[in-house]
Amino acid sequence: MAILRIQNSKLKIQNSRIIKFFLIFFFILSSTLTVNAERIKDIADFEGVRENQLIGYGLVVGLDGSGDKGNATMQGIANMLQKMGLNVNPNDIKAKNTASVMVTANLPPFPKAGTKVDALVSTIGDAKSLQGGTLLLTPLKGPDGKIYALAQGPVSIGGFVGGGAGNTVQKNHPASGKVPEGVIIEKDLPFILGNGGDLRIFLKRPDFTTASDMAKVINEELKGGYAVTIDPTTVKIRIPDEYLKNIVGLITKIESLDVNVDTPAIVVINERTGTVVIGEKVRIAPVAIAHGNLTIEIKTEYKVSQPSSFAPEKAETVVVPKTEVSAKEQKASLIQVSGVTLGEIVRALNALGVTPRDMISILQALKASGALRAELEII
Repeated sequence: MAILRIQNSKLKIQNSRIIKFFLIFFFILSSTLTVNAERIKDIADFEGVRENQLIGYGLVVGLDGSGDKGNATMQGIANMLQKMGLNVNPNDIKAKNTASVMVTANLPPFPKAGTKVDALVSTIGDAKSLQGGTLLLTPLKGPDGKIYALAQGPVSIGGFVGGGAGNTVQKNHPASGKVPEGVIIEKDLPFILGNGGDLRIFLKRPDFTTASDMAKVINEELKGGYAVTIDPTTVKIRIPDEYLKNIVGLITKIESLDVNVDTPAIVVINERTGTVVIGEKVRIAPVAIAHGNLTIEIKTEYKVSQPSSFAPEKAETVVVPKTEVSAKEQKASLIQVSGVTLGEIVRALNALGVTPRDMISILQALKASGALRAELEII
């Protein structure tokens, strides 16, 4: 009996270890499956839930002699004074404390009358600075020409400019600034969520796989075939009967769902700054690379030939330039480069020991040879 008890205890210990092993395995497996999962609200937008841009022309007054000097601003001042009942000839106005500006703002989704947002103010004339200025009442219009908001208030440039007579000190860009909460919305934008009994979701980055997975996840959550993929950008959702009077609740449920995002294989290159960004799905077929640098150095030295003390009076000092030109080319050896994972690609490219500028040339050559299994995007 004692032997049987010992064997049973050993079996229980082994079974407990097996159970713990499988629990850890499934935990790791589930965590790896959700590595690329993101919420729908982070990768897509619902139809109508978007910002709208506004623009308007205005005047900034109260500047310390750093305003516009052109006739266009003087005409703007005359027009403003005429609306206030004062007729003034623009040619009689000599003001350096006023600047013509363009005022822009973004309407948030579903704006309501009385809501305040920030305004961006930028000069369009030869004004040097908006420091200390105040934006006068400016109507802001949409693309349809209708007024949706009004802007007014002190301008904050977030810096300063000082000095004179060629010696100036400047911080940030004084020719543009912000009016914090200087825009008051006066008109709502007409839009009804779920118009026609349907909702549409637009992916920020079109992709067939991601759109299909999104529709599948939504159908599993709603327990029915409510979501349909229209194209790589759009997923159409038929509103269930129980949510016809609670569309906000439906959107809240949908936007919190996690979807596996299928990222494309892409390499982004910025030639102006020498920045290279390599995506996770990028692959490089086995290839050999030889890369060498050619350096040409031109050096000029000036030697002075000065006559001696007993030289004739007509003798002059002569400056003789001496130019040396040399060219150096580094030796290049073939290096095998390949990679299945992002880490392997980074290690292989780092082994070349090249600069970011050279890296751009190498990636372009890899793409031309067909070894780079990714899209090359140059910005």
